[in-house]
Amino acid sequence: MHAASALRSSASAPARFARSASLIPRRSVSARAATALSHLAVTSIPSTRCSTRISYTSRRTFVTTSSVRAVHAQHPAAEHAELLSYPSPSALEQTEEDADEPDVEFVPPEEAILDLTDRAAEQLRSVAERQGDAAALRIAVESGGCHGYQYKLDLAKSKQPDDYHFSHPRIKPSNLYVDAVSMTLLKGSTIDYATELIGSSFRVVDNPQAKGSGCGCGVSWELKL
Repeated sequence: MHAASALRSSASAPARFARSASLIPRRSVSARAATALSHLAVTSIPSTRCSTRISYTSRRTFVTTSSVRAVHAQHPAAEHAELLSYPSPSALEQTEEDADEPDVEFVPPEEAILDLTDRAAEQLRSVAERQGDAAALRIAVESGGCHGYQYKLDLAKSKQPDDYHFSHPRIKPSNLYVDAVSMTLLKGSTIDYATELIGSSFRVVDNPQAKGSGCGCGVSWELKL
């Protein structure tokens, strides 16, 4: 019983001290002392309510360097290539007569679209620095391969009358030539430069005219009908 009464008296001591502190005349204490007493009165009163403490754990997403490189390798930065020149319908007709070729479908400039990755443009600029500003990559589509069509990529030093001339909008010189026949089968494609253990090469990817992913070599593909 003595312990319980002592506990009650100790628990009510801060409250009594707070009441007594509030009764002290303000004129009899300094401003600093009044502030100290007020602070002591407030902080000494035990809280009778239970408070619920809620903690939030922030989630952090960690991206490793290898995963960033993998995403960049699968989706390299690319931009619409700038169309510098294109053949006229009359020039195509003259080419057909001289070469005795079947009619060639003319792709208007607003439909002659190719995407060129930054790394492919950088490589083309390196080629131009070694072989001259007129050096370019020529891309053609030929019949053959295990899927019916195949890409042919060669370095060229001059432009033909029936060529579409493309270049990267920022990285120059980065010349790219596509003949009129191949343009109908390449429009909308992306030209990339891939570096692998077995070697590095230019390649055509994401061709909307191709069916599926084509051959594993990346050269032969099937036309989408």
